[in-house]
This record gives sequence, C-alpha cells and structure tokens, in this order.
Amino acid sequence: MLKTIAAGMTALMLLGASTEACTVMVVTKGASEDGSMIVGHSNDAFGSDMNLAFVPAKDHPRGSMRPVYPSAAALTEMPDYNCFAQPNLVASERSDDYNYPGRPKTKPIGYIPEVEHTYAYMDAAYGVANEHGLIFGECTDMSAHLPEAPYREGEGIFYAAELSRVALERCKTSREAIELMGSLIDEYGLWGTAETLAVADQNECWVLEMQPAPGGQGGFWIAERIPDGDFFIAANQLRIRAIKEGNPDQIFNPKLPQMIKDAGWAAYDEEGNLDWVRSMESREFHHPYYSQRRVWSAMNDVAPSRNLPSRVADWDAKTYPLSIRPERKLGVEDLARLYRNYYANTEYDKSRGPLSGLYGSPYHYEVEEGQRSILSAKTAYTHIVQLNESLPSPVVWFSTNAPYENPFIPLTVGKLPKIYDKALRDTYDPDKLYWASNEVMALNQGFFNIMSPIVSNAVEDSEKTSLGLVKSSVGYSKEKFAAALEKNAIHNFHTWKELSHELLKKYNGGQGVTYGGRMPDPKTPTEY
Repeated sequence: MLKTIAAGMTALMLLGASTEACTVMVVTKGASEDGSMIVGHSNDAFGSDMNLAFVPAKDHPRGSMRPVYPSAAALTEMPDYNCFAQPNLVASERSDDYNYPGRPKTKPIGYIPEVEHTYAYMDAAYGVANEHGLIFGECTDMSAHLPEAPYREGEGIFYAAELSRVALERCKTSREAIELMGSLIDEYGLWGTAETLAVADQNECWVLEMQPAPGGQGGFWIAERIPDGDFFIAANQLRIRAIKEGNPDQIFNPKLPQMIKDAGWAAYDEEGNLDWVRSMESREFHHPYYSQRRVWSAMNDVAPSRNLPSRVADWDAKTYPLSIRPERKLGVEDLARLYRNYYANTEYDKSRGPLSGLYGSPYHYEVEEGQRSILSAKTAYTHIVQLNESLPSPVVWFSTNAPYENPFIPLTVGKLPKIYDKALRDTYDPDKLYWASNEVMALNQGFFNIMSPIVSNAVEDSEKTSLGLVKSSVGYSKEKFAAALEKNAIHNFHTWKELSHELLKKYNGGQGVTYGGRMPDPKTPTEY
C-alpha cells in the first residue's frame, strides 16, 4: 500500500503541483433523453488556459506543412518553445483567437503534411468539437512504467491535445478520427503522459487511450467503442482492459501486443488476455480513491440499483465496468450536475471533512492526497458538447472556472462573443466573463454554506433558460441559432456581474454571516 501511494504522489509531483487533472464523461445517443450524443470534459488544472477559441475552416496550398505545437497541459511549461500554461498557444496563423500581441509566438516542435482543406472547430486546452459534429473529451492518466515523457528533439512530436486538433481539422466521424490519430502516433510518436480521449460523433463514441513508448518512437494506443445506450466516465486512470485481436469494437495497431511484450510490460487477465490497464500499470494518482471514487460516484448516480461498492481491492481491480447502462435517460443537465458532485450527503462529503473549514467548503486548496471529487477548486473550464440531428449546429455548453458557481452557457461552433475572447489571468478586464465568473467564485468559495444557495439558484435559473432556448431553436438556421445563443451568453455575463455585486452588498461587513455550528468550542485551547 505504501509503495502504491508513493507511486501516485510521485506522479502528481511530475504532473505539477497546480494540477488535479481532468474528468471526462459521455452519454451515448441511446442513453440520452432526446437522442443526443453528449460528451463532457473538465480541465482541472489551475493556472492553465481557461479560454474557448474558434478556429475557422481554411484552404491550404498543396504541399504545405502543418506545424505541430507543444502544450503545457501535458507536464509543464517549455520556455525554449515559448510554450506556457496561459495563453496555451500563441499562433495567429491558426486563429485570431490565438493572436496575442506582445506575447512571444509559440515555436513548433515538428511538422506534418497539410491537407488542402481543414474544418472549423472549437478549441481549448484540448480540442472540443468541429462543424461536422466530431466531439472530444479528455483526461490525463499515468503509467507507473513511464509517468512522464518530456518532449525531446528527435523523438515523438505529438501530445493528445494536438492530436485532437488535427482530427478536428480533418475528420467527420469518430472512427475516421481514431484511425487518423493512431496512424499519427505510429508515424510521428507520442510525448507527455498517458491519456484518455473520448471521441464521438452523432452515432458512435470511442474511447482512445495512449501511452508514450520508451525511447520516444511511436507509442502504445488502443480504442474501444462504448455501446450505444451506455454512460462512460474516466477520471485519470486508463479504463480499457482486455486486448482482443479480431474484436470489432476495438481498434489498435496490430503490432500492439508484441510491442507491449517487447517493452517487458505484458500483464494478463484471468482469461489469459493481455490486460491494457495492468500492462501499462495505470495506477491511481493516490490509491485508491483519487480516481475510482469519481467513477463510483457518477456510475452510482446513473445506475443506483447496481449498488456498486465505493471501495476497491486495488488499483487494478475490475470493480467498475468500462461503461454502464443508466436507469433513466440523461440530458445535458445531468452531466452539469455530475460535474458539481462533491459527494454531498454521502460518508465522503467533502463539505464536512477536516479541510472544509468554518463555512463547509467542498473545495480543498492543497494538492489532494486522498480521494478527490469531480468538483475541483482548480477547474479552469468545463465543456459539455451536445449533438443531435434536430439541432442547427453542435452545441458547446461552456462553464468558465468551477461549474458550481458558473452555469453552462450554450454556444455554437463559430466566432465567439468578445466576452469570451482572449481573457488573461494576469490582466484584469471587467469586460471578460472570466473575471465576472472569478468574482462570484471567490465570494462563494470563501463563504460556501452561506452564499451557495443564492449562487445555486442563479445557476439553475440560467441553465433552465438556456435549455429552453436550445430546445425551442429546432428548425432555426445556423445563423439565427448562433445569434440567439450569443444574445443569451451576453445576458448571462451581465447577470453574473450583477450577482457578484449583490453578494457583496448582502454580506458586506459580515452581516448575515454565521458559522453553521462550526465555531470551535471555546473551552478547547485553539492556536490562531
């Protein structure tokens, strides 16, 4: 046990003290209430880029080359390449949303042949969704064999973030994207960390998992299809298990089994199949509750009668299936609720633990060394992408900062309102949603059990209005749909600015503030 915990702590230190990593969730078409494919991703890395960016469709000269850029989302900043946590990319040729005058241009680490036409897409720390309805979610994982593989010149040039962007530029379907990204890994190699990508289109969702190889050439990768009608979650641990040649629901390099054996990593399940999780030694960041308790909480929520246990035997136990059939149809609002999960009303309730303070905060600001919840203080943004045939466009529901204090606001794949445009952590700008969001978040996180009912009601009202708007927009043209959603987004911005002012006025000077029974016993000596 001590060895396992030490391995997890080492992995977190390698990934940077400011990161808590991400959670990805999927509601397949057959599991959703309206036939939508829904993919969610929380980028839980404080200090990372919190912006959404639009990359337009483009035509490129025949024979041109596409730059492959580094990413600080993988391990750490790379100053030699002008690669920083925020902005995550400075490259005006890719998009005006990546044009930051006065900031040094990010340097490519490699090039691949360009295609003559690339599709429009929404981007963030990782690719989000393109105009044709290809959508992504991500979480960072680890391998005890190779917890980190920093970029080294002459070795692999791709990290998962840039792989997702190439796929969004070139692909319309999830299968097409899996095959492209797998071929890029094989030809150009991986660096960074182990990764899980949910890759979906209108009809199918695949989970692509990858791990850099020793020596930086090529990489290990495998994809498995999530059955239609199922719900999927991954939380910083690889999830695919048995590798089965000839399985129509798996895609991998035919050489993968031999590659794993040649690396000396081969591990098997009880039936004699190569086991992907065991072979990669995809241990917990902090065994056993950092990752798998999040999986338990979400699966237990959508399928409560399964009575899945909250405790596991070890990091490689098969306690939770790859995906699960929910007992009720799910919608965008269900994923939004799950991204706000902090184990409330369970024995693991983070608002009642020793780190919750006088005001019952579920946010713990030190690096988590045990269980963590889906809700995190370090979330830079969360997106939920909704896609169905009746909507005029894929809908990117975007929540800036932690989603408890911030609603998911729907946007189309297109040019963004200026309130979302290139906010900077080191430059206060009252005209950016990021800063309005921060003002509400700072107040609520400091006095959680006092202010959270007010903030929760505001979030609920916002999302109820947005859900009604999206549902009533069936039959709109793309242009009319985009205009309606932009108007709604701007209205939310002004509402959130006013909410911060109302909280300040209501509780100014501590009026109305009580300790909710958390005041220390005056008979007990206390050091301050």
